[in-house]
Amino acid sequence: MTIRVLLAEDQGMMRGALALLLGLEEDLEVVAEVATGDAVVAAALEARPDVALLDIEMPGGDGITATAELRRRLPGCRVLILTTFGRPGYLRRAMEAGASGFLVKDGPVEALAAAIRRILAGERVVDPELAAAALAAGPDPLTERERDVLREAADGSTVADIAARLHLSESTVRNYLSAAITKTGTRNRIEAAGVAQSKGWL
Repeated sequence: MTIRVLLAEDQGMMRGALALLLGLEEDLEVVAEVATGDAVVAAALEARPDVALLDIEMPGGDGITATAELRRRLPGCRVLILTTFGRPGYLRRAMEAGASGFLVKDGPVEALAAAIRRILAGERVVDPELAAAALAAGPDPLTERERDVLREAADGSTVADIAARLHLSESTVRNYLSAAITKTGTRNRIEAAGVAQSKGWL
């Protein structure tokens, strides 16, 4: 049986190399390639892949959001996250979104091909070092609204700017920021955003 693969990767050279290397495997065929997160679902609905290989950080939408939408719209398609960013929070969020596997990009292509076969057979495949780090890091303590506010604060935006963009009152924004700063053990909102990003919570 030939396994049909969708490849989502924003770096053209990396995407081309992966498509070439996976195409050398006798039982794998790359049937669609996209460069942005918002193109994943439409391409999958057209190409009907067995496995979607998704990066996390892409223009037009991240791979975790695309995973959740893909699992909803095309539940027969398994998702394998392949990323440079081996952050514990990313792993946890990807699995919660419905991914069947999570690997970092520094592994050999043989391991990637084997992972594609394994998740299609119903297994879960996770980079072992990252799995250990995720267990050690514990769950994401932030609420969805706290994450929204921290994302907006990461570039140094004022409370007024954040409030306007999120349609919240300034006092509400201050409360969310205060809670996030406390939960991340930091001194200010910029540090809190930095910690949350480094752990993959944003």
